[in-house]
Amino acid sequence: MMPGMMPGMMPGITPGMVPGMTPGTTPGMMPPMTSPQMMMPPGAPPELVYGGQVMIPQEQSYVENILRMNRGKTATVYATYDNNPEWAARVFRGQVENAARDHVVLSDPQTGMRYVILMVNIDYLTFDEPLRYPEEIYRPPGTF
Repeated sequence: MMPGMMPGMMPGITPGMVPGMTPGTTPGMMPPMTSPQMMMPPGAPPELVYGGQVMIPQEQSYVENILRMNRGKTATVYATYDNNPEWAARVFRGQVENAARDHVVLSDPQTGMRYVILMVNIDYLTFDEPLRYPEEIYRPPGTF
């Protein structure tokens, strides 16, 4: 027995490990695997810049990208919250500050209140002014 080891322990095996197990994994789990798709950094999809404007490839016209392209515009967000007796449905109105895959941040300029609203709760959004849409931005200027 090596110094500092308890009876029944094997050298190179920490408590809770099974012989043949990769260090840093738990029993019953496979070690992490990498693939080319997993090597992309997490977070927002890439944004292209053309003439100082943010452009998003046409195939990425997701809600978060539409919201990002319309930062600063006033939006009305209609959201529902299942199993909530206090407020099953809410309406939020404010300026779009930012958006990500799972949430949007609105700020109310009158109160200074900021709302982080999960996309899973959003039913729909409305704007009182024309929107910038990814398809319009992706096309080079002067083409229709």
